[in-house]
Amino acid sequence: MMALSAKSVVCLCFLFSFCHVRGAHITLEMNKSILNLRKHYNISKAVEYNGQLVFFKEWIPEKLLEKRVFMRGVLETYEALINKMLKELPTPPPHTTGSEGGVGEGGAGDDVRTELNCILRMILKLKTIHYNEQDNLLSSLKKLMGIKMDSVTVQMKALRQLPWLYDEASDLTNEIQNRRRRRHAQRVKIHQRG
Repeated sequence: MMALSAKSVVCLCFLFSFCHVRGAHITLEMNKSILNLRKHYNISKAVEYNGQLVFFKEWIPEKLLEKRVFMRGVLETYEALINKMLKELPTPPPHTTGSEGGVGEGGAGDDVRTELNCILRMILKLKTIHYNEQDNLLSSLKKLMGIKMDSVTVQMKALRQLPWLYDEASDLTNEIQNRRRRRHAQRVKIHQRG
């Protein structure tokens, strides 16, 4: 169980350190929490750097919408992973009043809990602020998978709606191609000016 959590922390650290290099979106507080968790779970360098990742760069789609939906899934995976790690921690003892001490008075488990909660808070914030609209898309996709294909009524209604939906799909393809052409034209103009 501890090995699974340790691997999880390593993968979490890898992903967040990768994000830190690219866009510097990791706050100092989150970076500190990750480093403290790495010290707590302390796995060997051989295991940490054995090349077996949890998330692979090749999985990330190139198209923006697909990438956003995928990243929403990644954030949900981390949310579940950190919640599992929190549940695996020992139950904190009740705090007594009048005792001296301060940070970490309940032991290392409290510190780890604090660090995990910090990371979870940041993940939930990012998910809520920037990936909220993907809920509607995922919900709609689940509805599509629930369509009863055996029903003649459903089949006939679907055929009646096909021209409208086919046009929508075709227009979207044209819109994407037009955007690409505009971006290419802008790049050519910038290149010619330079």
